[in-house]
Amino acid sequence: MANTFALILVAVTVVTGLVWLLDHWVLVRFRAAKARQAQESAHAPLTAEVIEKLMTEPVWVEQCKGIFPVIAAVLILRSFLYEPFQIPSGSMMPTLLDGDFILVNKYVYGLKEPVTNRTLIETSHPARGDVVVFKYPENPGIDYIKRIIGLPGDKIIFRNKELYLQPACKDSKICPQLKKVETEFVESGMFTQLGMPLEHYSEKLTTVKSHDILINNLIPDRAGQYYQQSGQPAGEWVVPEGHYFAMGDNRDNSLDSRFWGFVPERNLVGKAVAIWMSFEFDRPEGSSVPGWIPTGVRFNRIGSIQ
Repeated sequence: MANTFALILVAVTVVTGLVWLLDHWVLVRFRAAKARQAQESAHAPLTAEVIEKLMTEPVWVEQCKGIFPVIAAVLILRSFLYEPFQIPSGSMMPTLLDGDFILVNKYVYGLKEPVTNRTLIETSHPARGDVVVFKYPENPGIDYIKRIIGLPGDKIIFRNKELYLQPACKDSKICPQLKKVETEFVESGMFTQLGMPLEHYSEKLTTVKSHDILINNLIPDRAGQYYQQSGQPAGEWVVPEGHYFAMGDNRDNSLDSRFWGFVPERNLVGKAVAIWMSFEFDRPEGSSVPGWIPTGVRFNRIGSIQ
């Protein structure tokens, strides 16, 4: 769906732009020639109203010329600068909630061609802990949003709902050790899943900042469904070069790298940087209000994303 919209946006921009150029360089001359011919055929000078009518572009040309600058600006903004997304599920709770509308920085990981997502100019690479939007590797027509846990060369272990990390060894003489990622209990019951209380933790992937995660201890670990990397035990992965390991903050309600593997760098769309609007979609039991109509606005959620 995302690729289809990008393709339509590019096509409309190209068509309206070509019409604008055609009118600027060709059609306006035809209209001027038509006005001169009418003047030569007339027995008296043409009035200003008649000349203006002869020089007026057709409706379809006028519409294309009016649409082109607007659609071109949208294409540039959406493709190379910032793109809005809506969070449709709870896989990134509590960081992002269903109904959050976010802005994604499109140029932070490189300028990309809007239809194929091919990198045109490289800028930087994701950092551990970044919340990123990417093309789902098993269906690139779908956009996913998760948190980057593992960088190229990292070793990841997820066992008994505990995360272990060994950063890539960049110096053969001093290599980082495999360590359990530090977590700190925050509260229980503030968030629920299917009526079950979730435990809220603060997780520290780096020494610089932490983020919040949720764990449902009433749901067993789904290790039997994990992606099995060749040469690695179940629940253990080594991130290949040019790839990333991504997980949802709502650990027991997220279809992520644990289940389908790694995110290729070419699939990256951008970094989620801010929530610009957040709507509630709570439905009282028996309500006849359609599911897509918001029931409130969460102004307290507007701001940057951790």
